Amino acid sequence: MSNSPHQPQIRTHRVAFVVYDGVTLLDVTGPLEVLHQANRAQGSNRYDTVLVSEKSGQVTTASGVVLAGVVAAAEVGAVDTVVVAGADHLVDGVPTEVAEITRALADGAERVASVCSGALVLAGLGLLDGRRATTHWRHAAAMARQYPTVNVEPDALHITDGRYVTSAGISAGIDLALGLVEADHGAELARATARELVVFLQRPGGQSQFSTALDTPPARSDPLRVVTETVVADPAGDHTLPNLAASAAVSPRHLTRLFQSEFQTTPSRWVERVRLDRAQQLLLDGHSITKAARLSGLGSDETLRRAFARHLSITPTEYLRRFQTA
Repeated sequence: MSNSPHQPQIRTHRVAFVVYDGVTLLDVTGPLEVLHQANRAQGSNRYDTVLVSEKSGQVTTASGVVLAGVVAAAEVGAVDTVVVAGADHLVDGVPTEVAEITRALADGAERVASVCSGALVLAGLGLLDGRRATTHWRHAAAMARQYPTVNVEPDALHITDGRYVTSAGISAGIDLALGLVEADHGAELARATARELVVFLQRPGGQSQFSTALDTPPARSDPLRVVTETVVADPAGDHTLPNLAASAAVSPRHLTRLFQSEFQTTPSRWVERVRLDRAQQLLLDGHSITKAARLSGLGSDETLRRAFARHLSITPTEYLRRFQTA
């Protein structure tokens, strides 16, 4: 559909997706589909997308699906937005070619985004220094330790700070892309696109509702390892700070420093998160809120509800509605 002389000119955004062998399929196809549906919604070419890698041709995703029509970075030309898709292996180190492609494209782009562990590429290039960012909940603690100058927010689904946009894991790339559409073309088009995709324009709750404290990376220090293993083995135990410090044969102050250094949290908050994990499982196993509160160590119904609100931004009843089996 062409524009009449009286209609404002619609700008087409050129969006480059950085892809490579082993990339997570939905990190790429989720945002791509959002932009495709945004184009369809009003019959205009608002987004021109291109897959970019070191060489032209194709890349094989982690699931084995092949992405074809990939353009070599040297041939892609100018782009408005760069989106770096994630992959499990980025946690072990970012390949040099992925970092170099991202830097080259980011230098001339108006906006730089990442999906899931793609944030590690941006962080490794120093692009997120002093900025707020997020990534998959499973990698948030490791990213915060590896890049202490980045303000990692593990509960956020996506964050915009300046020209940088980062999202949580995998399907959150859809949330990020809807946010880009809204920023570029307004809420009406974003809502129409979300309706077509049958997804929330703004998903309720943060990504903490999907996470688990028991997936915290193993403690590096022996005292902290003793404490964490003790709490996980018996979440309902008497885990006051003095008791935990005594079990590890360190002072309460030193234990608090260890928790802050390795987990970026306090002992009491970490214990509460482990207890909340236990309560979540008890609820899914069919226990009442009262029994789940007691057996997890949270104590009362009200304490359980407050913990859900503080960590997950939802109620126990809402949690059950979303995650209980049919």
